[in-house]
Amino acid sequence: MSNVLRVAIVDPDDRRRDSLKQILLGIELVWLEAECARYEFFCDVVTQATPEIGIVGLDADPERALRLVEQVAQSVPQCDILVTSSSSDGNLILQAMRAGAKEFLIWPIRLEDLLAAIGRISERRFGRGDNKPRGCQVIAVAGTSGGVGSSSLAVNLACAFAAREKNSVVLVDLDLALGDADVLLDTLPDYTIADLAQNINRLDYTLLKRSLTRHGSGVYLLPRPMQLEEIPLVTPEEFQRIVGLLKATFTHLVIDLSKAYSPLDLIALEMANHILLVTQLELASLRNVVRLLASFKQTEGLAEKVKIIVNRVGLDSGHISLKKAQETIGQEFYWQIPNDYRTMIEARNNGIPLIELAPRAAVTQAIVALAESLGTPHRLASGQSSGKKSGFSRFLRLLPSK
Repeated sequence: MSNVLRVAIVDPDDRRRDSLKQILLGIELVWLEAECARYEFFCDVVTQATPEIGIVGLDADPERALRLVEQVAQSVPQCDILVTSSSSDGNLILQAMRAGAKEFLIWPIRLEDLLAAIGRISERRFGRGDNKPRGCQVIAVAGTSGGVGSSSLAVNLACAFAAREKNSVVLVDLDLALGDADVLLDTLPDYTIADLAQNINRLDYTLLKRSLTRHGSGVYLLPRPMQLEEIPLVTPEEFQRIVGLLKATFTHLVIDLSKAYSPLDLIALEMANHILLVTQLELASLRNVVRLLASFKQTEGLAEKVKIIVNRVGLDSGHISLKKAQETIGQEFYWQIPNDYRTMIEARNNGIPLIELAPRAAVTQAIVALAESLGTPHRLASGQSSGKKSGFSRFLRLLPSK
């Protein structure tokens, strides 16, 4: 792989060194170049192997380890030093940084913390340009009411992303009570998000991939719990850690939110790069668009990520017009998905993604084009607009006169 970071580790504690090795061997972003059990040999190891990252365990002999960090930093400046310790003492952290360490991790090391540190080192080394390893696009798909088609959009959008060979895609069903992503993909998962939450402290890449169900389209699925009694097992903290691990593993993470806008949903919204707010051309859905946008504005940076998707355009002549709907919400729609009830219901009932069932259908092409738009962060999609400020008073114009 390009831009893989080579790593050398030193720790006289065999147990800790072996534990760290197991974590590193499961991370695709790094290559374990060398390991060392004695501080006095590590500088020579780094000089010969020239790894990009050197990991030094401090606890066996902190003073000696800090001298080693300083020696490596001076002798092999191209090697970024990451130190680990069970102590969170501020003085020790300061000494390590002054000696030349770039990152400090508390033992026991959490995978997501190690990944974040490696990510920062990678960014410093490769920068933010084309040479930087691809990050993960997180897309949260939220419905404005039940039945607007947000789950179908999430599933088919994930499949559209997966159709590109360069992409690796995971779909998370966050409707923990009534989610149906597994049905829409006609899969029988062995594990669910509740299983991952229960095993979060021992998750590595290997266990993570085994816990996901791979669909024929290439999409990996993390479904909702099998039993309602398992829902409390997925806490906000554990869900946040799961998302962090998935972001480090895949290029695209699509999260199908529930309609409850629970604490888990709010975490997904905050961690997302794009929030697709799915609505239809009817009063209740449009009213909820305004309500949700008003709520999102209470959290800094949330409203700016929202892209309003109008689904089932052309359903019937009794619906509100596009022009009137956009006046109502105070901004233009980011994307339009045409109505094709027959194709969509066939796809849902048979558990076949649209891209496989009807690749040339207008509804399929609209979703594929949406995926392409979201995959190009700096491109302004057709019809996207910053719009005007929304207000509840506009709904009065849609209400029937008495």
